[in-house]
Amino acid sequence: MIVVTEFLRETKRELHGTPVVPGVVYGPALLARSEIPAAAIEAFAEVVHDDAAAALAAYDAAAAVVADGFTAKALHVSGAAAEVLSASAGLARDKGLRSVVRRQLAAGEPLLRALHTAVEHFAGLFTQMGGLMAERVSDLHDIERRITAHLVGVAEPGVPTPLVPSVLLAKDLAPSDTALLDPAMVLALVTGKGGPTSHTAIIARQLGIPCVVGVAGAGEIGDGAWVLVDGAAGTVSTGADPDGARARAAADAEERAVVARWRGPARTADDVAIKLLANVADVPTAEAATGAPVEGVGLFRTELSFLNRADEPTVEEQAEIYRGVLEAFGVGRYVVARTLDAGSDKPIAFATHQGEENPALGVRGLRLSFDNPGLLDRQLDALQLAAEQSGVETWVMAPMVATVAEAAQFAGKVRDRGLRAGVMVEVPSAALLADRMLEAVDFLSIGTNDLTQYTMAADRMATNLAHLTDAWQPAVLQLVATTARAGAAADKPVGVCGEAAADPLMACVLVGLGITSLSMAPAAVRPVGVALGRVSLDDCRAAAAAALDAADPAAARAAVRDLLG
Repeated sequence: MIVVTEFLRETKRELHGTPVVPGVVYGPALLARSEIPAAAIEAFAEVVHDDAAAALAAYDAAAAVVADGFTAKALHVSGAAAEVLSASAGLARDKGLRSVVRRQLAAGEPLLRALHTAVEHFAGLFTQMGGLMAERVSDLHDIERRITAHLVGVAEPGVPTPLVPSVLLAKDLAPSDTALLDPAMVLALVTGKGGPTSHTAIIARQLGIPCVVGVAGAGEIGDGAWVLVDGAAGTVSTGADPDGARARAAADAEERAVVARWRGPARTADDVAIKLLANVADVPTAEAATGAPVEGVGLFRTELSFLNRADEPTVEEQAEIYRGVLEAFGVGRYVVARTLDAGSDKPIAFATHQGEENPALGVRGLRLSFDNPGLLDRQLDALQLAAEQSGVETWVMAPMVATVAEAAQFAGKVRDRGLRAGVMVEVPSAALLADRMLEAVDFLSIGTNDLTQYTMAADRMATNLAHLTDAWQPAVLQLVATTARAGAAADKPVGVCGEAAADPLMACVLVGLGITSLSMAPAAVRPVGVALGRVSLDDCRAAAAAALDAADPAAARAAVRDLLG
């Protein structure tokens, strides 16, 4: 009775955001709080350190506790979750951040003010850099809050532990919070900020939690208010009829049960085969992915095994890791390994260039080998060794390829080692020259996250630009179509391994455009497989045409949803 009363007090309204993970759920709102009690901060303001050195020592101690906490959490997760936690640990220990804190303390600022000044300094720099670096601004603010909490003697802020299954709402979620969510207790994620390729979105897909991001007004929903979330339509409703909302959620739960029973392989209703593959980061995520109905790995992010390495691993050390991933899938399934995509938001000590003004457009991916060819050669040697030891078919692709000459040179190195060569289509020039790229390589794989960002010239973390950083943009789909046509003409495979592949509705469009394989987080495989099994190839082609003709992403989604029912 209390629940109904609380429900009736909530104003009826429907908020809109960017859909990320489909699913319809109905439950009480649980608000994530990021504030630290003002009383604790005011009390700490009365603390006087002996000198700047003593204040810096207090900062060092608090920062170390925060960094160690991130590292400890990273040990209990894998894949994208482990990646973002490790990156946050590195940022908490960052010498540059500490240097600015020390400078401000020496100038006479109190400790909390010095910390805030340092964080805002780097937040401004990251924002100016744009692209992937801008994603780390939310990490910086999260670290500031956590260090502050330890300094003033209160618990770290973050996501409260749900007592009942709830819909988690937040202005924004730090990757460190999102990474450890329990899908059994978090029915859905709703954030006021973020775009479809933000850390929150990526981890939500990995966990299979319905998710809507960029929802204006999400923070105004009352704690405990009952909300209806539609992750496919991108809507968050309050004041909905309880019986109708529960019926919708129950129908969706039944649909999810059908999805859970799907065993593959993927085929359209008229029996056209589509390869569904897994995105993996290391041996644990590869072993976990073998439980999904996939035909192999479409994206092995090799760099994620080395984020915490200060020096380059030997060929033998690399080969051991790569062999573990290959052997997890075994003979009969193939693995597509991406060479180091270090740089930008994935700094690797032994590879990344420091001090770039715009690292998202700088020396990253294949470009690291331009002045350090041995780095690539040793990685290819390790992949060759792992392939020979495991007997598993191994394809190798390079990220951030912009010219045909780059593709040809890379392909020569890969083929010299008896492996199949490809490149990622992330730069618009690669899509526009896809036919010529395929004269040099054996396959193409489209990374829709970066292709969208570079095509639309929009920072994918800017909430007010989320409509641009959306793979449903007709301009992005045109580039996908151009690439797929080139693959069909050359009779060579063209896959998609970006986040767009995990969207069941988009998967139908991609197949209609001519894409031959889709690689995604294992949790997304079954929903995509079921969706493809309900449509024919002609249906997919009609959906692709409708999306291409639409004026914007919202219209494209609506047109395809109406067409496919």
